[in-house]
Amino acid sequence: MASSDLKQNRLEWVKDDMKVAEKGDVFYFVGCLPHYDAIFWDREGLALTKICESAVRLMNRAGVVPVVSNDEKCCGHDLNWVGEEDEFEKLMDFNVDLIKKSGAKKVVFTCPECYRTFNMDYRDFVGELGFEVQHISDYLKELIEAGTLKSDDTQKEKFKFTYHDSCRLGRHSGIYDSPRDLATVFQGCDFIEMPNTKDKAICCGVSGWSNCNSNTKRMQIERMIEAKKTGADKMLLFCPKCQIHMRCAVQDKIPVEKSEVDVEVEDYTVAIAKAFGLVNNDDRKGEERPDTNNEKKD
Repeated sequence: MASSDLKQNRLEWVKDDMKVAEKGDVFYFVGCLPHYDAIFWDREGLALTKICESAVRLMNRAGVVPVVSNDEKCCGHDLNWVGEEDEFEKLMDFNVDLIKKSGAKKVVFTCPECYRTFNMDYRDFVGELGFEVQHISDYLKELIEAGTLKSDDTQKEKFKFTYHDSCRLGRHSGIYDSPRDLATVFQGCDFIEMPNTKDKAICCGVSGWSNCNSNTKRMQIERMIEAKKTGADKMLLFCPKCQIHMRCAVQDKIPVEKSEVDVEVEDYTVAIAKAFGLVNNDDRKGEERPDTNNEKKD
């Protein structure tokens, strides 16, 4: 993971009609989404690179052509949390240097773990990074308020939804308002808060893939029950790991009726892109599982 010689194939999700660059003012840090997408390819409805596509299409709609890099590496979040400091520093040094060479003044993250790692851990090691870091929720709110990201009123789906505060975005980073402010994007839809929100939100129970047992399953099911009780059709969230764990919890044999946890889990960035008519529901028929560790294709 931290090897500078590792060749990757991270950008299969970039489609021909999407505008991306090698240098520019805004760098979109994709994180490990392409790898997660390959690992969890067989999970129904879990299309994690749809998050990347949605982020870029929303930026393009606002007139932004983001830098995306095939050479980007994992932010090192999990390595840092298990004490692998030397390997973490290698990843940090590589990523910071890569971003600086791109000329970016701002780095945007869809993953809360990546955002938290840059914003807190990287700064603890190196001080000022030389560029601004911003989570996609704050960035999209900024673009909408500036009038550069506008809806064309294409949203047809009407639904009730609630929002799950992930630990790294909420308790760690204090980003609570922007996700709620963005609820106005979904015209004609109802936003309903769960009883446990913001710093009281129930954790998905699994950090750094370090454990998955009866206790974590209980937490996940409890959160899904809470979401369902609001009357929501969907629970939106920003954290890909939360999405993976929540979906996994209710697909297995569970100690409650399926109807008690029957609420769709969807990434917030993807939901916004759908509301703007920029992406559709994922259909992978005929596609092959991506191989993110192959050498770059010519």
